[in-house]
Amino acid sequence: MNLEIANEENLKILLDELANRLNVVNRSIMDPEDYNLNKYEDLKFMYDMVVQKGQLSASETQAFITELASIRK
Repeated sequence: MNLEIANEENLKILLDELANRLNVVNRSIMDPEDYNLNKYEDLKFMYDMVVQKGQLSASETQAFITELASIRK
């Protein structure tokens, strides 16, 4: 699996993994159809940050969710 390639399958993987790591309860905000593939690099950057950071505080989690909301269609 190469997440460097921007495609629909990788977009779904990134969003699923972000939802898991951010403990998103309302998974409807993570629907891949709500995100443009041209925003893939932004999502990949966020994914890399969350993975690198590991444990997130409540405020960091909220900041990531807010950022996700801002790049939705």
